[in-house]
Amino acid sequence: MSFLTIFAPVITEFSPLENNSRNRLQSPSLTHYMGTDEFGRDIFARVLYGARNSIQVGISVVFLTIIFGGIVGIIAGYYSKLDNVIMRILDGLMAFPGIIIAISLAAIWGGGKYNIIIALSFSYFPKMARIVRSSILSIKDLEYIESAKAIGASNSRIIFRHILKNSISPIMVQASFNFARAILDEAALSFLGVGIMPPNPSLGGMISDARSFLSVAPWIITFPGIFIVIIVLSFNLIGDGLRDLLDPHLQNNY
Repeated sequence: MSFLTIFAPVITEFSPLENNSRNRLQSPSLTHYMGTDEFGRDIFARVLYGARNSIQVGISVVFLTIIFGGIVGIIAGYYSKLDNVIMRILDGLMAFPGIIIAISLAAIWGGGKYNIIIALSFSYFPKMARIVRSSILSIKDLEYIESAKAIGASNSRIIFRHILKNSISPIMVQASFNFARAILDEAALSFLGVGIMPPNPSLGGMISDARSFLSVAPWIITFPGIFIVIIVLSFNLIGDGLRDLLDPHLQNNY
């Protein structure tokens, strides 16, 4: 799937933005593998470029979530005096579903890829922060951490050299799930009209636009939906695999 999106300009000769009224609502054929939409645009090209936009959003959201969630989680887990204050703030944010927060922020800031990335990152980082905090709490009182403190190691060295290095496993697992969730939520936001703005291709936006033509041209909605299912399922399976591989408690059960 990633290969198709990366090499989309090579795989298809059609532009995802080019209108052609003569070819509107054509069924799948050897020329247009997935047919055309109401404006005569090639659906295969739009699906590839729309998936590329979704993957870019997912990667950016995961990157920002790890950075901000990691920083907040490190501060809360390592510095006990700040833990209670930070966690109460995170609890307040997590009281609302992430998609509701993202929709609200997107409605305030407006649509567009970069606003969606920031909105989704803000809605995801509290859970990442809690995971990082939990991992640090389970590590920071171990003997080798106490030994590092005894020989005069600085807090930054202890955090980045010892604690964070041994917290990578839960962070990577959560990041893979966040990637799949970001793609699904980006599609939902675009479906609601507050995501990636037309005419730029978006899988959720394509599904939203196709509702009016469902009875006469079902392929318009079918192929974007299939791509969303494949992408989300793939990264959920990757997350499950990483969890099974990196979690020693699960390994001991086999």
